[in-house]
Amino acid sequence: MAAKLSGSGGGGLQAVEQNSEINVTPFVDVMLVLLIIFMVAAPLASVSVKVELPPAVAKPSQTPPKPFYISIQKDGAVYLGDRPIEVQDIGKELKKQIIRRDPSKERIYIRADQQTHYRDFLEVMNKLQDEGFYQVALIGKDDNK
Repeated sequence: MAAKLSGSGGGGLQAVEQNSEINVTPFVDVMLVLLIIFMVAAPLASVSVKVELPPAVAKPSQTPPKPFYISIQKDGAVYLGDRPIEVQDIGKELKKQIIRRDPSKERIYIRADQQTHYRDFLEVMNKLQDEGFYQVALIGKDDNK
């Protein structure tokens, strides 16, 4: 609320009158701008062209193949899934399980202990490449959980 001072401007007690007028000019300006925006945007939001769309018939997606996990423990022990396996036999065993599929397109997941020696990990990687498995994913610990 505003106050209006009256008087001659000298010292002493001055009479204070209340000014109860509301300044609506900024409010009206904002309302007019919003009105114009809605008047322009409303016709753009509606579709005026009638089109009869065909029904969507999507082919059912194939079930992804079972992933293969190779685990390497810190002592160098290698596992295919839950079974211990020798590094020399990894490729042969994987090819037995991937019947009728291309090994170069098969994804292999490797989990290795953080204390694993690099030579053990590299030995597994080299054996996979020698057998034709080129899509290898490394699994790390997810700190978000």
